[in-house]
Amino acid sequence: MNGIMIQGTASNVGKSMICTAFCRLFANDGFHVAPFKSQNMSTFSTKIAHGLEISTAQFAQAEAAKVSPLPQMNPILLKPSGHMSSEVWVLGEKVEHMSGTAYRESFYDIGVKVIKQSLDFVDQNFDVVVLEGAGSPVEVNLTDRELVNMSIAELADVPVLLVADIERGGVFASIVGTLELLPQQHRNRVKGIIINKFRGDKELFNEGVSFIESYTGIAVLGVIPFMDNHQIEEEDSFITHHDTSFKMSGEDKYDEWAKHVANNLDWQKIINMVERP
Repeated sequence: MNGIMIQGTASNVGKSMICTAFCRLFANDGFHVAPFKSQNMSTFSTKIAHGLEISTAQFAQAEAAKVSPLPQMNPILLKPSGHMSSEVWVLGEKVEHMSGTAYRESFYDIGVKVIKQSLDFVDQNFDVVVLEGAGSPVEVNLTDRELVNMSIAELADVPVLLVADIERGGVFASIVGTLELLPQQHRNRVKGIIINKFRGDKELFNEGVSFIESYTGIAVLGVIPFMDNHQIEEEDSFITHHDTSFKMSGEDKYDEWAKHVANNLDWQKIINMVERP
């Protein structure tokens, strides 16, 4: 598959926003782009055609990519409902209400099948796929049956970029720890690191970049400054639901965010990763 996957050292490091920028940048470069998140746990969903629903993040990414949102872009959506259970939505439709234990034990094979079918669909219908992981790829108690991080990178056979949030502190430990806990075949997929939500003078972080690259052997492809008021819907916003019948305010917000990311990133190296011979 021609694509790239964004994974993070933790939840809320900015994976969705980086994917949104990539979708717009690839679209602006003339590619027909699809966002993809195999499994999203979120209470924030958006109605699309035929009364189906996908996560708000993948809806925004489709807008950024200048394509119609499709259920295959978010084949599994889990909506937490309390008491350690969730509504299970498959290809935009609610199909089950399950506990976490039941989901892990009985839904895995079904999940793998629908994810494979959805990956085949986006692979056949788009030039480039921008895949998003969830949480951390090294939750070691879950990795044997996970449906959203390295198992999906392997299914799609795509390179992975690892995003770390410097604003919360501990960025060196989070990067090194994540890479150390990855099995070697998965670590080999990580082709670059992005430092996100940087505040202050980037020149002061040059030594930090040098340390990360020398210690891990993986290039830091960008240090993205924090950007306020980007106006792009995120899963952590206060809005719990919106409908496509309400026009979102313009597309300049996506271009502005994408330009901000591109100005602080080695975009050509990323294009070279995606464009296979």
